Amino acid sequence: MADIAKYKVKMQKTVGVLENEFAAVRAGRANPAVLDKILVDYYGTPTPINQMAAISVSEARVLVIQPWDASTLKSIEKAINTADIGINPQNDGRVIRLVFPPLTEERRREIVKSIHKFGEDAKVAIRSIRRDAMDTFKDLKKKSEITEDDLKDTEKKVQDLTDKFCKEIDALTAEKEKEIMAV
Repeated sequence: MADIAKYKVKMQKTVGVLENEFAAVRAGRANPAVLDKILVDYYGTPTPINQMAAISVSEARVLVIQPWDASTLKSIEKAINTADIGINPQNDGRVIRLVFPPLTEERRREIVKSIHKFGEDAKVAIRSIRRDAMDTFKDLKKKSEITEDDLKDTEKKVQDLTDKFCKEIDALTAEKEKEIMAV
């Protein structure tokens, strides 16, 4: 019988990537995940901010970044400005504060559009994994390593898996959209 477990793992990873993308979406309240993709030049090495500083949420819309090495304050501030996340860092000489502005209706709609794009990209990736699986199993059938019945069985299982993960992506997208519009 054909093994679909590795394709299930790939689909789960795709959903995990989508969840990370959603975590980084700025929803009008302070979220340390917006800093995850920002790298700071730390003595010539690109380093994630969370490896150089303590990041905390001091108020609902304020993120505080307190570097362990005070000499890196300017580098962190520069990296945040360069990353263009739409928030200006405020440096008081000891910590950097990021004040998240409240979202306008227009900005919410833009964010929802990008959320739907992330969701659609994830579903395309899931379908691509399905296509790879189907091709692999058809090749096995051609080589007579599995029977016609096994092929049909496996194709149904792969399709069911694809449907399940697409529904999960739709649910995550709807949940994130609701969160953005409710802020």
